[in-house]
Amino acid sequence: MIGPCDHDYTPHDPVMMAEVLALLEPRPGQVVLDATAGSGAATAALLEAVSPGGRVVALDRDPEAVAHCRARFGHTAGRVLVIHANFGAVGEVLHGTEAGGFDQALFDLGVSAHQLSGRANRGFAFSHDSPLDMRMDPRAPLSARDLLASLSEQELSALIRDLGEDRHHARIARAICRARQEHAIETTAQLARIISDAVPSGPPQRIHPATRTFMALRMHLNNELGELSAALEALGRIMRPGGRVAFLAYHSLEDRMVKEYFRTAQRGCICPPRVPACGCGRSPSLRVLTPKPVRPTEAEVRRNPRARSARLRVAEWIGGTAGYAQGRQP
Repeated sequence: MIGPCDHDYTPHDPVMMAEVLALLEPRPGQVVLDATAGSGAATAALLEAVSPGGRVVALDRDPEAVAHCRARFGHTAGRVLVIHANFGAVGEVLHGTEAGGFDQALFDLGVSAHQLSGRANRGFAFSHDSPLDMRMDPRAPLSARDLLASLSEQELSALIRDLGEDRHHARIARAICRARQEHAIETTAQLARIISDAVPSGPPQRIHPATRTFMALRMHLNNELGELSAALEALGRIMRPGGRVAFLAYHSLEDRMVKEYFRTAQRGCICPPRVPACGCGRSPSLRVLTPKPVRPTEAEVRRNPRARSARLRVAEWIGGTAGYAQGRQP
């Protein structure tokens, strides 16, 4: 029996869960990885799919999520193992689980509903004023406040350009540096106001002017692309032959990394086209099950606005020696 949700922890509506289950095809008795447990909603759905006899290994870097999930799944007789770890370390984590490999794995990237909520008070969102923290793991040494105080104008501009993909990156960086000369930028409301004042007025936009900067700071601070790169590199060590892996991305850079990795691993050989015979010795290691990313239905987006930007990609691990050839990050 799964325990009730902690009323102090924001519940999470998992994105495209029906599509994830249909493509992963978990069956009773199998071992599944939920690499980003959050509130445990996807963990619960995966556990139901592999019962009886199956197990779920659930990871999260946020200690609040880990504590919540350990309480929620405390009555499952060991069928859910909750581990405090970044999903980029999944290769090392596997050694301590006695699982021997996963039949399915789900990586739901991005931020949890709880982290975005006012209950967490961690500075991930500007819909409510809170301290500028943004650390997914509070044990990390630097907060967003520290980052804003230490980066040069050029570094800030490049960060907002590369991770936030905001065309106003130079204006925003300049405004932040001017503002911090007068007073420390300590709260989400302060930062959002500085950014809004810096961005030229125009037609109403779908997102708030500060959205991309907040996202860029969070991704940099938590090394989100680095963690994804490490997770992709580890697939060959954690997936059983015939196992399926799903990635839910909400950012174009993350989705591009997954897409390129899948494409390279499915192709196998990386020799130039003009070479008459393969010299690299690589063979395909996976089969892509989603040639194009699966997108949420309009009904789901109305019910759960977080799903709006989601892209789901799924592949089946077949073994082979393609390795991780993508590797480069912005």
